[in-house]
Amino acid sequence: MEKNKEQNKIERPPVVVVMGHIDHGKSTLLDYIRKTNVVEGEAGSITQHISAYEVVHPEGKQASYGAGKNEGKKITFLDTPGHEAFSKMRERGANVADIAILVVSAEDGVKPQTLEAYKTILASKTPFIVAINKIDKPGANIENTKAQLAENEIYLENYGGKVPYAEISAKAGTGVDDLLSLILILAEMETFTGVAEVPASGMVIESHLDSKRGIQATLLIKNGTLKKGMTVAVDCALCSTRIIENFRGEMINEATFSSPIRLVGFDKTPMIGAPFQAFDNKKKAEEYVKNCQIKYNSTALSKKEEESGKKIIPIILKADVWGSIEAIEKEIGKIKSESAEFKVVQKGVGPISESDIKNVSDGDNALVIGFNVKADGSALELAEKKAIPIAFFDIIYKMAEWLTEEMEKRRPKIETVETTGRAKIIKTFSRTKERQIVGGKVIEGSIALQGIVKIVRRDFEIGRAKIVNLEKGKVKTSSVIEGDEFGMMIESKIEVAPGDVLESFAITQK
Repeated sequence: MEKNKEQNKIERPPVVVVMGHIDHGKSTLLDYIRKTNVVEGEAGSITQHISAYEVVHPEGKQASYGAGKNEGKKITFLDTPGHEAFSKMRERGANVADIAILVVSAEDGVKPQTLEAYKTILASKTPFIVAINKIDKPGANIENTKAQLAENEIYLENYGGKVPYAEISAKAGTGVDDLLSLILILAEMETFTGVAEVPASGMVIESHLDSKRGIQATLLIKNGTLKKGMTVAVDCALCSTRIIENFRGEMINEATFSSPIRLVGFDKTPMIGAPFQAFDNKKKAEEYVKNCQIKYNSTALSKKEEESGKKIIPIILKADVWGSIEAIEKEIGKIKSESAEFKVVQKGVGPISESDIKNVSDGDNALVIGFNVKADGSALELAEKKAIPIAFFDIIYKMAEWLTEEMEKRRPKIETVETTGRAKIIKTFSRTKERQIVGGKVIEGSIALQGIVKIVRRDFEIGRAKIVNLEKGKVKTSSVIEGDEFGMMIESKIEVAPGDVLESFAITQK
């Protein structure tokens, strides 16, 4: 059977991430591609935007995954430059992207963050293309930029090496079509494939708690197909595929490889960067999560984290004297958490310098502390650009209080959905638009007016509803408890049927 599945491999769209130095045009490039290439020009109508999107580029031979005959090939882009998911994937030893674009400004040339991004790409063994941007600027010097890249051992095609490149203006759109064509050529050379017949697997690129809809996550499918009726497992989190949305926020029944989708209704918040696996059978998914082991494997601190099983929060510490550093390290060691710990990864005497900030990699979530010292102006500017917090203290216990607060903010938290009440629907009455009158009996806990409830049919959540009116014995009430019979008006896109169960729930964070 496995052999047959291997034979069923077909070409799939490439997943692309854009990296590079700050202000070199990563966001501008992605904005231009999205606005001009999203299928049927619907970029402007996206209302529930998620962190990845698909474009269709009318270039080359039609692939098996294309939109239709002679309509071009799909490319999936991770929306945000330096997206957190990319660094989280590296932490877990997996690659979310098939191809990387390294953006370099023709005005500024190679910068420290350019090299940092290049090292990241090399470490992940991701094929990449260099995009020399801002070629329309008065100060642009393309040849000088190529020379700087060569000096840093990034050898472009026709310039001593084999790295493909495109000269572009992300703002004007010049050369962007050539860049998209290069992506498709590289994808064809690398031969990215998938098997459609197996249950979907891939990575989590975004997750959050929505006050009305519950816990939802954006997933990127790297293989297989996801359909309604399946169950998805991510580490210790489970979700039925009753609500699947595409990157435009539209409800769909199934999706396949390289597609970004959003699932609604996880029982716990899935970790960004975690792999997911879909199952046809719910019991198999439950068995999978029983054996889950969540690890926080930072690139620089993976060994420490593997030993402790905790998230490591790196600290760069600068002080006036070494005696202060020793005292502060002892104080930091006293701040404990079951799921995280601080580690001083760099320390020294003297002011906080620009080189201290440069040593912080994107995605490290590091803290910089100055004790009885100041920071150079260039260090403050770079820290602001990289969104790295710098805190200054002259009293150790004040620093300890601040770090305790930071530990609470940064430690991994798990959000859990707990059922607080269950009511069985006995009768259904009139329905007008999205409002419906139903009657039932509380079989467990309590149900409250204005509450959001799950609609459960044959052990599967099929949607959610809001209770807009609640009556007990034909008298309006704010809640009903176990044993009470009630009448209620609910608001939902899903039509409730006799035998359905309404479940009230509370979301707790630990």
